[in-house]
Amino acid sequence: MEVASILKGRNLYIPRMTYGGAKAFAAAVRSVGINGQLSPESSKRTLELAKHYTSGDECYPQQVTLGEFLQVMRSKEFVPKKTAFFMPTAGGPCRFGQYATYMKRLLRDFGYQEAIVVSPASDNSYDELGKEAGAELMRTGWRALVSADILRKMLLKTRPYELNKGDTDRAYEESLDLICQVLEKIGVRHKDRLAQLVDALTKARHRFRSIPARYDKSRPLIGVVGEIFCRLNRFSNDELIRIIEEQGGEVWLSDVSEWLWYTNWDQIKHIIRKGKKVSLEMLGAKLKNYIQKKDEHALLEPFKEDFQGYEEPEHVEEVLNYSKRYLPPRGCLGEMVLSTGKAIYLYEKGADGIVDISPFTCMNGITCEAVYPNLSRDHDGLPIRIFYFDGTQSNLDRDMGIFLELAKSYQRRKKKNRVYPFCFN
Repeated sequence: MEVASILKGRNLYIPRMTYGGAKAFAAAVRSVGINGQLSPESSKRTLELAKHYTSGDECYPQQVTLGEFLQVMRSKEFVPKKTAFFMPTAGGPCRFGQYATYMKRLLRDFGYQEAIVVSPASDNSYDELGKEAGAELMRTGWRALVSADILRKMLLKTRPYELNKGDTDRAYEESLDLICQVLEKIGVRHKDRLAQLVDALTKARHRFRSIPARYDKSRPLIGVVGEIFCRLNRFSNDELIRIIEEQGGEVWLSDVSEWLWYTNWDQIKHIIRKGKKVSLEMLGAKLKNYIQKKDEHALLEPFKEDFQGYEEPEHVEEVLNYSKRYLPPRGCLGEMVLSTGKAIYLYEKGADGIVDISPFTCMNGITCEAVYPNLSRDHDGLPIRIFYFDGTQSNLDRDMGIFLELAKSYQRRKKKNRVYPFCFN
């Protein structure tokens, strides 16, 4: 296939919104002849660099992603004309819509105009990515993100119960490498790549199943929702997922696919608002939905037994319908409706508590925090706690310990029981 000439010969840096998803997506980018690379891992140095070029009014994820990209620009290997930065964008009032714009301005101010920012938008469900690198990448990239979500789900449902610390993390890294080897191959037909991915995921499933573990139904299941970057980026949330595990909980983490299904839903609603309900544009959006759902089902097939009781919603409308009573999806847009609806979905699946991870001052987090007390009251007093992050957290162990005691108390009296997969028998 022909790759857009603007990206030929460049390193395209992918921010680590989620480590596994970014690594898999970078491999998918390499499948179309573009050198996809992970941005550098975040550290204190990341924030130090970012704070030189931000005012403090920006949200925390912008500082983290900007800092990662600044690390690239400070490296000896950086050559502007051979560099591109991947930074999706979105409309609406969320500050996420300004990340790419500000990044372009900084490159101009630094005199690095030859470096470019690739910024597909959410209002057309990121279809612009296909214009940059072809429809081939759209499909392979989708499969990469779904596969990474599956592996993360296996990681989180296995690691709390492992007998030998580190076994699950090793299995996860080995499995991630396995799918990346399939994703990065050039010139593979869609049908063949899907079959190879299913085979790689089946091998990964065997790896996870072979980990010595003692499954214990007394561990409370904590659903994690919130702002997508902060909840999925381990540096941004100070490894809160591991803290939950170390203090006796298990985590069900809302995945990346959820957001992409939401943007697909929003794209169709946008087409209808434009008066194009019957149009080629609508046909293209629905065809994309159909193909993505078909691929998702194929990739999930080997994990039916493993994910019994951990099933994600078949359609995003289920989550949005749950949200209606508190935040109507047609009026309140974005992660706030997903977090609210997913909290109720997880309640129905038997979760023992909900943690919302959001950046400090995040509009979505603040809005959700306002409705969570009513949501909790209406759902048997389900414990819900929002954790805000801005790089200055303290006492997370103490606060999470208190929350988990509330979750254990709720677990003993809850009305919605969990369904457990075979490994708990």
